[in-house]
Amino acid sequence: MARTESSGPAAPSGPAASSDPAAEPGPGAAARPDDRTRTEADGPPADRAGARAAGDRTATGDGLAPDVAAAIEEFTGHLRLERNRSPHTVRGYRSDLTDLLRGLPGLGALDLDHLRRRLGATHAAGAGRATVARCTAAARTFCAWAVRTGRLDHDPAARLGSPRAGTVLPEVPAAAETAAVLDAVTSGAAEDAPEALRDLLVLELLYATGIRVAELCGLDVGAVDESARTLRVRGKGDRERTVVFGVPAARALRRWLDHGRPALATPSSPPALLLGVRGGRLDPRVARTVVHRAIRAVPGVPDVGPHGLRHAAATHLLEGGADLRYVQELLGHATLSTTQLYTHVTVDRLKVVHDQAHPRA
Repeated sequence: MARTESSGPAAPSGPAASSDPAAEPGPGAAARPDDRTRTEADGPPADRAGARAAGDRTATGDGLAPDVAAAIEEFTGHLRLERNRSPHTVRGYRSDLTDLLRGLPGLGALDLDHLRRRLGATHAAGAGRATVARCTAAARTFCAWAVRTGRLDHDPAARLGSPRAGTVLPEVPAAAETAAVLDAVTSGAAEDAPEALRDLLVLELLYATGIRVAELCGLDVGAVDESARTLRVRGKGDRERTVVFGVPAARALRRWLDHGRPALATPSSPPALLLGVRGGRLDPRVARTVVHRAIRAVPGVPDVGPHGLRHAAATHLLEGGADLRYVQELLGHATLSTTQLYTHVTVDRLKVVHDQAHPRA
């Protein structure tokens, strides 16, 4: 089994740093169990036959009735094995559903009132609209599955309302600021120290391609085509796409393969493109630390992580005249509306496009 390099401190990262918030419905890459506020739930009305029948059952350590806990496990197995969701997504669904269904005497007692109370308690505890919307999506997906598989005779979440999550985009460094960061990292790698060469490649590839940090750390050497300057990336939903990178990233890649990777590789190293100091696959947490450290070293640049570089790549492409559909393909988004959430188009750029394209400009 391939080892994962996990040394080094984990850089702080907000909800946007781990996954795309709107890349796909449901908890997705945004779900983090330790980011949610947990509250105790009032039980549902006890006058239902299903509730009375389940009332004598002993709850699990999570406060879940045995049949509820079993249903959550089977549902998350369905997500993992049949729908091919990522481990982060599966953990997010499990955590959200554990919060929502805690206190039920049995799955048959689940109704709309219980879901509304639990979501209301989550909001009252300080959770944001995006968190409540994510939990609502988890409830809808789970209940629809439970009806399809005969675990529920009706869908209690069918009429469950969901708050509209606000669009909060992270601050994006300007193209000149990003270039200053990359220049500083390039200077730091002048002596061909293995870790410095790796860190340079991390920054160059994240900005050149706009790929996610987990996608970057998941790359193998065989996924790289140096002659065509392309990477074969496996993204969310196990979808594969090809992304391109430019000459500076190609130079950083060649230096890393010539002088950096051989120095860190061991006989038991996996075929990973990026390695940690002990020869294992580079951990995404270490990559985030690399990005934050490089950006903080340049005064005046917004302290963004890998996801901020993803936003910057999309924004700078559009400002340079790239087609939105191309940016969508590069970022690996299933829908164009998701790509729009990752872009910061300046008013000046909008004016230029309007002047060039509108017949009455």
